[in-house]
Amino acid sequence: MSDRLRGRFKISYPGFILDVDLDVPGRGITALFGHSGSGKTTCLRAIAGLERAPGGYLEVNGEVWQDDSRGIFLPTHRRALGYVFQEASLFSHLSVRDNLNYGLKRSDVDAKGIRFEQAVEWLDIAALLDRRPERLSGGERQRIAIARALLTKPRLLLFDEPLAALDLKRKAEILPYLERLHDTLDIPMLYVSHSPDEVARLSDHLVLLAEGKAVAAGPLQDTLARIDLPAVFADDAGVVIDAVIGEHDDNDYLSRLDFAGGAIYVSRQAKAVGCRLRCRIHARDVSLNLERSGNSSILNIIRAKVIAVAATDNPANVLVRLDVAKTPLLARITRRSLNHLALIPGMMIWAQIKAVALFD
Repeated sequence: MSDRLRGRFKISYPGFILDVDLDVPGRGITALFGHSGSGKTTCLRAIAGLERAPGGYLEVNGEVWQDDSRGIFLPTHRRALGYVFQEASLFSHLSVRDNLNYGLKRSDVDAKGIRFEQAVEWLDIAALLDRRPERLSGGERQRIAIARALLTKPRLLLFDEPLAALDLKRKAEILPYLERLHDTLDIPMLYVSHSPDEVARLSDHLVLLAEGKAVAAGPLQDTLARIDLPAVFADDAGVVIDAVIGEHDDNDYLSRLDFAGGAIYVSRQAKAVGCRLRCRIHARDVSLNLERSGNSSILNIIRAKVIAVAATDNPANVLVRLDVAKTPLLARITRRSLNHLALIPGMMIWAQIKAVALFD
């Protein structure tokens, strides 16, 4: 079996054309990211069979769901997929339990998949089973929608901005459950979002869409570190680093995070030494210096090599790609600073990291 999801879709609308070729991993979370109107939801609907792409092709881990050259097109109800929308879309006249049982009825009885009890445990919804949807919060409704999608025994999970309708508190409640699915399920998941933080926290692979085309695709860390796509991220440009807690300093209330390029210090973490963490460093939070300053309030100062420089959407600023022992890092600095420091590829400089966003 080929553990890949491959798709080719071209759909024309008045004033917009979706024209994408996808080839992404057959497990883990692939994020489809882009500005509103870039084609993210249309692409997801084509994968689900809700939009017909003439001449299209879709293969999910070796199973062909569409190949118009051979007259193959599985309708949506015959595709082994779960679809979680921005709105939970639960049946208001049914209890939570009956909403979940509806998902079971849609599943192939002979297929392997998540059991009812597993879905209830994973989404922590046992106390909600006898309630009606109107008695649930927005976050609880989305957890039920995710559980119902799991109970269809999908071979592909689609998430269309599942957190967009939630406030920050509800989003924070849902994210750990999505991370648990990521760590547990052995199927591909496509996650549509326009939130860079959600993408950075959840995904393994990234597809960037702009004006109906996939302008870049690849592993999350590599794609985020590209500097030829500044308009896609604008002020949110930055990198993601996978780290391990190496030490706790209880005197200064700090924790040391070790990664391939060295170590950084963050506020004291509750997790034990040896636990893995994912963190994000925004380009705007990295400044550059030719010398290591010993009189700075900035705690994390790391030796780095200048790899390349690119223009940004703001002509006053540039984006500098750095290498920290083969770990990429980005810095957004002014063009004046670039000229003052006389930065060129190959130079060794000091990167001062002012802030680190942790996803724990």
